[in-house]
Amino acid sequence: MSKEAISSTLTAYFANMAAMNPEGWVDTFAEDAVICDPIGNPPSKAHEDFHKFFGMLSAFFEKLELSQDNIIIVGNNAAVKWTMRVVAKNGRNAMTEGISTFEINEVGKIQKVSSYWNESEMMAQLKGE
Repeated sequence: MSKEAISSTLTAYFANMAAMNPEGWVDTFAEDAVICDPIGNPPSKAHEDFHKFFGMLSAFFEKLELSQDNIIIVGNNAAVKWTMRVVAKNGRNAMTEGISTFEINEVGKIQKVSSYWNESEMMAQLKGE
């Protein structure tokens, strides 16, 4: 898998999440892909759970911005340092940073993603704590 193809898959993953486009987002995943987001939460299956995930996003967030701050690609694996900024439906803003690691299969689909970020810190910002 070329670095360009992996980069394209990652760009589609982040762009579709920010656009809250569930069909475009899930299309970046292999049929049996696993998501650990954030690490510590039970793993989910991309194709089985994506409607629930995006239902939560669209119910809670008015706006979601994601930037890929740094991408490191080695073989069929990548690590992305990212920044997420959100505006909740209650009008509050929050920002968090994280790192996600990706395993990409031979056809350019995400096989596994593991994300490292502090979900409770972001939720506290949205609650005004």
